[in-house]
Amino acid sequence: MNEALIQRIQQCPSLPSIPAIAMQILELAQKADVDIAAIARTITKDAALSSKILRTVNSSFYSRSHKISTISHALVILGLQSVKTLVLGFSLVSTLPKGKTKGFAHVNYWKRSIYAATAARTLSGRLHLAQQEESFLASLLMDLGTLVLDQVLEEEYGLICSSVTSHIELAAAEANILKTTHAEVTGYLANQWKFPPLLATPMEFHHHPELVEDLALRKLTQIASIAGRCADVFVEEDARNAIRDTRAAMQENFQINADDCDHLLAEIGQKTREVAPLFDINLGTVVNYDAILKKANDTLVELTLRSQQQAANLQEQNQVLKVQATTDELTGLANRASFNQFLQQAFAEAGQARKPLALVML
Repeated sequence: MNEALIQRIQQCPSLPSIPAIAMQILELAQKADVDIAAIARTITKDAALSSKILRTVNSSFYSRSHKISTISHALVILGLQSVKTLVLGFSLVSTLPKGKTKGFAHVNYWKRSIYAATAARTLSGRLHLAQQEESFLASLLMDLGTLVLDQVLEEEYGLICSSVTSHIELAAAEANILKTTHAEVTGYLANQWKFPPLLATPMEFHHHPELVEDLALRKLTQIASIAGRCADVFVEEDARNAIRDTRAAMQENFQINADDCDHLLAEIGQKTREVAPLFDINLGTVVNYDAILKKANDTLVELTLRSQQQAANLQEQNQVLKVQATTDELTGLANRASFNQFLQQAFAEAGQARKPLALVML
């Protein structure tokens, strides 16, 4: 990492920090003799947080058949890990900056984050993983580094963001210009907050899952990486590359074919529309996946037709150039260069066939 940049990050007064209530919950949850009642009482003290958690667990996102009316009930039904993840997610999101700065699009950041989080949980559920909540939270927070770099570098980082057209290009531009990436900065934060590896590793290595040695952690990191490309499908103006990459990654890593991948993307779009308001994230104009896919296919057809037309035009131009290069403009007859080429060919053929050749000049 860029050590000079890390020092600037450490000195930044607006660096994100874990809210007090989240710290209390984490401390209580880490005790050997976990007191569920104490955790419930702590959460209940924050009425807004309690309301968000109950609204979330009763949404279709969790598909509960019976309504959960208290935090204690939520802890019993969903488990400590699920509720702890929601507390951490809600409390952190509420404290992170959402204002617009030069070059950095906060709106797109939050849209991508919630789409990625939903995608990670949906994919984890499809794969029957126990760490669905960790996948959700890690993907929700994995791009925190962009917020930090925006706070620290301001206009300099805005110029980097303005110079690229996709999230994949952003990571490459950061590495080239800053000698570090937002993923590495996110990993630094996760370590500062003493997040467990189940969260910290996917957050730091989501652009390079292949660098993770532990197989279980690598799988969670692959999910975070693919979840990010799923989010790009809904956020980027031209979704063709994101759809192609998502289908390929799903097939390569989890043997999910293109049709099943499309069904998952449609499900992710629907679930994100339901969960985004719970995190106070405005998705703006929402377009479902079928419409996105149709637009991408229409664009591909248009580009193919345009490419074919360009090829036809090029072939026609080449033919015109060929005629101009081999024809005398005044008489319309073959020019000297064309005659010499023909004569060489005729002599060569006559020599190979051992036949006489006559040249008549008038």
